[in-house]
Amino acid sequence: MTAGPFAPLNFQRLPEAEMQERAAAFHQQLRGRRSVRDYSDRAVPMDVIENCLLAAGSAPSGANKQPWHFAVVTDPAVKQRIRAAAEEEERAFYTQRASEEWLNDLAPLGTDANKPFLEIAPCLIAIFSQSYQLDNEGQKHLNYYVTESVGIATGFLIAALHNAGLACLTHTPSPMRFLNEILGRPSNERPFLLLVVGYPTDDAQVPVIAKKPLSDIATFI
Repeated sequence: MTAGPFAPLNFQRLPEAEMQERAAAFHQQLRGRRSVRDYSDRAVPMDVIENCLLAAGSAPSGANKQPWHFAVVTDPAVKQRIRAAAEEEERAFYTQRASEEWLNDLAPLGTDANKPFLEIAPCLIAIFSQSYQLDNEGQKHLNYYVTESVGIATGFLIAALHNAGLACLTHTPSPMRFLNEILGRPSNERPFLLLVVGYPTDDAQVPVIAKKPLSDIATFI
């Protein structure tokens, strides 16, 4: 194996006071992020979406394989097909697959099998994970830590969208293989998550929920 090439790290060391200020400000900004289900059909600037995707693409990944693909959907006819397929899976979930405990946990959120936001929101981003890649000669090359890598990139994307002033919703109908067919994605890609993106309606509402305190989510040893 041959290492390199390497380049100097471009790292900006900040004063401790500025670090604390930035960390607190970022926390407060993300505290305002909510999963939104009530969307306006107002178009979003595509250059904003592109820059958010580039931010997602900067995420770390196993062996730098970057095993993700983001399919951006704005075509109304394609969104309509995605909604129809997703709602079919959701009806099966709510009536057959979900346990009583699961349905009870979902009840306070007011969700059901109807997903009009998949058509109304101006932009859907289907996130695919790639189990392997093909080179120009058609040879397979494995990817590593795929789920972890795509999960991190998705987190970057959600944070970037919120930072840009857009709302989003993570939607995971199961199974999601219909996305491969509708969006023409190859067999080495598996749907990871469907991200609904846009502006909330003026009268949008969200459930009253709380996040766990630091003492419940972290241990300092």
